[in-house]
Amino acid sequence: MIVSMTGYAARTRDVERGALHLELKSVNSRYLDFHFRVCEELRVAEPTLRELISSRISRGKVECRLNFVPAATRNVPQTLNRDLLARLADFDEQVRAELPQATPLSVGEVLRWPGMFGDDTLDVESLVPEALALLREALDDFTASRQREGAKLAAVILERVARIRELVRAVAPHIPAAQAAFQDKLRQRLQDALGAAAVDDERVRHELVLFAARIDVDEELARLNTHLDEVERVLKAGGASGKRLDFLMQELNREANTLGSKSVVSAVSQTAMDLKLLIEQMREQIQNLE
Repeated sequence: MIVSMTGYAARTRDVERGALHLELKSVNSRYLDFHFRVCEELRVAEPTLRELISSRISRGKVECRLNFVPAATRNVPQTLNRDLLARLADFDEQVRAELPQATPLSVGEVLRWPGMFGDDTLDVESLVPEALALLREALDDFTASRQREGAKLAAVILERVARIRELVRAVAPHIPAAQAAFQDKLRQRLQDALGAAAVDDERVRHELVLFAARIDVDEELARLNTHLDEVERVLKAGGASGKRLDFLMQELNREANTLGSKSVVSAVSQTAMDLKLLIEQMREQIQNLE
């Protein structure tokens, strides 16, 4: 499938002592660009996270946030460490016996004391596999969101391709007659300026033939259709195709410019302008494809 570089996914996973929350989001970029915001406890897992994301994504500016939410902040019932509480009370009494003006410990200070709710040391080794499993789940959602966005972009591009084909089909039958009429007009101007004998001169006739070749746009119209065929083929094949499609937009734009420069009638000039507008609209959408 065609994949967009824009995507989002978020997942939460319950673990011992709390929960892991992971968020992925991305926007378009020429290359694969990472930006990690990982809690200090899991910073050691960042290289493995980067490797896993790289195996699933080839382009885009990707932001990964991974946080550990302690159980205390998730309204999970806690039990005070009574042994520690008793030791703190004893220490508080001894300190104030030596320093009568010392301020007693507040309830908030006691509750924030390390280990007051038991051993709050995180087992990082057990959290890393949980974080990787969470990332795999999030990547599934993330990839699906990018595919949905890619399908919408592909539909927009194909609609523009169909419109370009219509313009090419509409203008093609009128070009030979328009060019012949222009040559007749040019011949008449030469006859008025130089006389009939001069216009019948072999060299003048040769120049008219060369001019007819210079304004012939059959080749440009054929190449336009060929490039459109390739755009449809790439979209159908899917995968990481943004760079290939961007190159095809350059080729289409080159043919449209040549068509405009060779135009000798207003209808062809207008068609060239319409083609360039549609090609630019496709190019803007392609900038978001992986």
